[in-house]
Amino acid sequence: MPMPPKLLDLIAQLVATPSVSSFEADLNHGNRAVIDLLAGWLEDLGFHIEIQDLHTDPAKANLIATLGQGDDGLILAGHTDTVPCDPALWQRDPFTLREADNRLYGLGTADMKAFLALAIEAVRDLRARDLKRPLVLLATADEESGMLGARSLAAAGRRLGLHCIIGEPTGLKPIRQHKGIFDERIRLVGRAGHSSDPALGNSALEGMHAVIGTLLAWRDELQARHHDPAFSVPVPTLNLGHIHGGDNPNRICGECELTLDFRPLPGMTIPDLRAELRARVQAVAESRGLAVEFEAIFDGLPPLATAADAHIVRLAEQLSGAVAGAAAFGTEGPYYDALGSETVILGPGDIAQAHQPDEYLALDRLAPTVRMLRGAIARLCT
Repeated sequence: MPMPPKLLDLIAQLVATPSVSSFEADLNHGNRAVIDLLAGWLEDLGFHIEIQDLHTDPAKANLIATLGQGDDGLILAGHTDTVPCDPALWQRDPFTLREADNRLYGLGTADMKAFLALAIEAVRDLRARDLKRPLVLLATADEESGMLGARSLAAAGRRLGLHCIIGEPTGLKPIRQHKGIFDERIRLVGRAGHSSDPALGNSALEGMHAVIGTLLAWRDELQARHHDPAFSVPVPTLNLGHIHGGDNPNRICGECELTLDFRPLPGMTIPDLRAELRARVQAVAESRGLAVEFEAIFDGLPPLATAADAHIVRLAEQLSGAVAGAAAFGTEGPYYDALGSETVILGPGDIAQAHQPDEYLALDRLAPTVRMLRGAIARLCT
């Protein structure tokens, strides 16, 4: 049976294979080349290979590689895509793995292609006959731009394992909770007119000023009611990210658009929050005689809250020597949780390196990651 390349060669090949996902069409790549690499390596190790195409884009797919039978084992999960990057801001080519200063530099080293290579290293010597419960290596598409891969798995309603470790960058400290996220666009439509007489129009920009005041007051109400000290930012956040309106200083603004980002705590539900947001904005718009349009830029990622006494959480704490915490960033975890897989986030990278020029992974994280993954496999599968 042929064996996959050595660990650093695995990481180098994954980094060298572009798989950028983006909402901008000219920056958006497929991930099939990465999926094919992973599928070939894992097939050589005896895994059953299933490639799940995303109907939204034929150049993108998920990989489900399974060793053993059943749905009560362990999933090692990671996404294959990266964010876009500007090579001019990097000291070296972001698609060429570079070792220096006891670090591995390259796009996706921390977030999170290297984890997929480390998972392969951890299972290199396993055989199906060694397992009492199945092991699944799951590699998804489009996590960085809509989480379409994980969402398609959830829509299929197919549980792949009882326990799940997602290798997002956590500095090898387990995370059992994270906030959710949804993004919204609000567009007010008024009536343009000559600025010399306010009665000649109805300013959408002044209406948006009132909307912003309402939203900030609502944010204060929510932050007074919802508080979780497990998070470094212990309250839900609402960020007003972009505003644009009007076209000339001597013209009453006829249209104004605002985009915002909301990050709810566990226990808060996105459909309810979005409905309340829209109702409050609608009331302001109607009071000022303005039309309003809403667009869900991102439908939403629910918060994750795996119980502190869940078996996977306690195991991750034992293997890492750290108490499971909470994170402000989102992951695919809520989709796997909804399928009945108890989920913890545990990976070798640091979130401070994610989405940054000269992204890197410290070399001294490699061996501990492999050791932890082998420990989890031994406890949950063999």
